[in-house]
Amino acid sequence: MGLRRESRELALQVLYALDANPTVGIRETLQTFREEQDGVIPKVREFAEGLAQGVQEYREQIDSAIKARSKNWSLSRMPRVDLNVMRLAVYELMFRQDIPKKVSINEAIEIARKFGDKESPSFVNGILDEIETCAKTDEAGEAQ
Repeated sequence: MGLRRESRELALQVLYALDANPTVGIRETLQTFREEQDGVIPKVREFAEGLAQGVQEYREQIDSAIKARSKNWSLSRMPRVDLNVMRLAVYELMFRQDIPKKVSINEAIEIARKFGDKESPSFVNGILDEIETCAKTDEAGEAQ
């Protein structure tokens, strides 16, 4: 497994922990994460923490983008793993221009395959493809 995949999987764990215990903030969750993951390569940990912090910082915008593209699914009905995998990918799609969009989507699908149920990869792919398509349309409109 590549270092960035490992980072994304760790970030997913942090986001899942935040969802499971919303009264605990990102700082406390990251501190616990650091203590539990003391054997993780620093580069992996730093990228994972950056992703988790970025998702938390832009969570409203990320959740709005997911909600707008998820027909007949409220965020509260989505499986937590799927939702947090998508949050990571949408953060990368919307706010991390240094990461190719296809890489973000493919990584999300693979992580959903590993941690979600059998429907997760196609569910995650469908919503992320719509978000990417809308972003391309918006960029094309701005260029005109």
